Amino acid sequence: MRIVGWVIAATLLVAAPSVWAQSAPSDPVDLGDVVYYVVDRPATLYLERNLTKPYARVGFREPVFLISRSGGWSRVHTQDGAYGYIRNESISNVWIRVSKLRQRLYLYEGTKMVVDLPADFGFNAWADKLKRGSEEERDHWRTPEGLFYVVHKNPRSKYYKALLLNYPAREDAERGLNSGLINQAEYSAIMQAELASQVPPMHTLLGGMIEIHGDGTGLSTNWTQGCVAIKNAHMDRIWALVSEGTPVIIEK
Repeated sequence: MRIVGWVIAATLLVAAPSVWAQSAPSDPVDLGDVVYYVVDRPATLYLERNLTKPYARVGFREPVFLISRSGGWSRVHTQDGAYGYIRNESISNVWIRVSKLRQRLYLYEGTKMVVDLPADFGFNAWADKLKRGSEEERDHWRTPEGLFYVVHKNPRSKYYKALLLNYPAREDAERGLNSGLINQAEYSAIMQAELASQVPPMHTLLGGMIEIHGDGTGLSTNWTQGCVAIKNAHMDRIWALVSEGTPVIIEK
């Protein structure tokens, strides 16, 4: 299993309690500086709860610390100490955990699990992904393990709907370069996509097009080429909750 940034994941994802329904929108809520992340590309921080005094830009997927919510606005501060207001819809605390051992997909809002679904996995469900699979090498149709995020939402996938993950990511590129699977140009292209929060190259020997998509059986079977498949009705259930930028932890 690959070594991933579990400390970052725990800080950014697990430590943020759910706050969406704690009070009426007109009532300020003290939330104790919980962690959210930005889902706009980019979002704007304002000095006041209106659009007239823009203060700073906050980048896509940047963590922000939520202080309070009121009237469609969130008061936050950034990691570098900038305080201001941001629109509620510009930030999220939703994240996904996928367990290959349990063959389940869990969706959380902060520490609150709100969805628990059966999931199908790659042909070889029990090993981490190392390289691109094929009909001749079905053993490498594996679901990768690690910390990823939704880099693109595809509402017209051939598998109903799909959440494309940013595989191959930084760790995959480093492993691929060190093992000779990819060359320096391919490594650089993956790293550039990582820095820009864009879809990485999918055509290298590391493989790609790893998605959470529909057309799943609901029976926890192993038939995909490395993707996580859930039933269409279940995809509809999570679709509106998930944004581009939503973190996804895939564990053994």
